[in-house]
Amino acid sequence: MDQKKSRLWDTILLRDHRNDAREMLAFLRAFPLFRSLSKRELRSIAAIIHKRDYQEGEYIFRKGQPGAAMFIIRAGEVEIIDHDGQDQETTLATLGADAFFGELALLDDSPRSATARARTTTEIYALFRTDLDRLMGAIPQIGLQVYRSLAQIIGSRLKETNAQLFHQ
Repeated sequence: MDQKKSRLWDTILLRDHRNDAREMLAFLRAFPLFRSLSKRELRSIAAIIHKRDYQEGEYIFRKGQPGAAMFIIRAGEVEIIDHDGQDQETTLATLGADAFFGELALLDDSPRSATARARTTTEIYALFRTDLDRLMGAIPQIGLQVYRSLAQIIGSRLKETNAQLFHQ
């Protein structure tokens, strides 16, 4: 390939990378866990987010595995399922774009309480606890804001669950 064509492809690929980065920042800014972060802080989070693609039927994690990451669905659907010890499965929830799951893994590495499986071709952003811990060591303010938001979200989900249990 001659030098002129190479520069053209470099420019196209750089533009695509910049568009991907802008798209990820916009997506993360709208996500409840990161809404309180500044643009600079959001860039620090984007730097540790891992994009994953899953095919229909592919497992994201299985019940009993140690929790290591929280997952945000960018596109597609994920089933949260439980197995009864036999070969019987129960779908606990079906989650779509912008939903997240596995957030307790940001707090500790306790075993997963359910299995997550892609229901359709799915694009997911993963945030690993080890990466967040390392970022928090370097920039504690980010960790404080993320963990505060996480506590509010978990508290809200707990209240909703309690309301459902006590109103049945």
